[in-house]
Amino acid sequence: MKIKILSLFPEIIDSFFTSSIMAKAVEKGLVEYSLINIRDFAEDKHKTCDDAPYGGGAGMVLKPGPLSAALDSVGGSLKRVIYPSPSGFKFDQKQAERLASYDELVFICGRYEGIDQRIIDTYVDEEISIGDYVISSGEISTLVIIDSIYRLLDGVISSDSLVEESFTDGLLEYPHYTRPSDFRGLLVPDVLLSGNHAKINQWRKEKRIQKTRENRPDIDI
Repeated sequence: MKIKILSLFPEIIDSFFTSSIMAKAVEKGLVEYSLINIRDFAEDKHKTCDDAPYGGGAGMVLKPGPLSAALDSVGGSLKRVIYPSPSGFKFDQKQAERLASYDELVFICGRYEGIDQRIIDTYVDEEISIGDYVISSGEISTLVIIDSIYRLLDGVISSDSLVEESFTDGLLEYPHYTRPSDFRGLLVPDVLLSGNHAKINQWRKEKRIQKTRENRPDIDI
């Protein structure tokens, strides 16, 4: 998968692609990424990329000129362009699985009050919200979406690790334990030490149902 990210602060993003599992995915050639600094396309000597909104109001808006030039530089009109925004549709695991099927994605990292609507109308294919809250960094919301997508690509992580994850089949994941079996008087459930895989699987299923009912009563079981 090829990923292109337009940002005012690409240095925030770079360490994500050069660390941990993502770094291995890049090294294997499973993921290719490009960071495009929107300021490189500013139209004045001060590298101005934002301005006050028409109609008044607090905050600043990213100007359409630099953004459109940055998008044109990566062929944005011909690519799948994603704009993370609180005004978008809510992101979930099914959406992550769908986006993981694309060969190439372009992300716009918003800032301040957002971006000029004409960029959304002209270039953006999907406006996506990572939740019902507002954050100041479009870089963070972009990385949340990318992290949920790239791990689903073949060869990034073991396919066995994806089978019983939260939301894969509508349920949350079961509790996990590791050594030592006695930690400050808190013991690992006996069933996990029994070696009886049928009972272990049944226990895990029951715990998934229990946890989903307790933590996410909005999910139909």
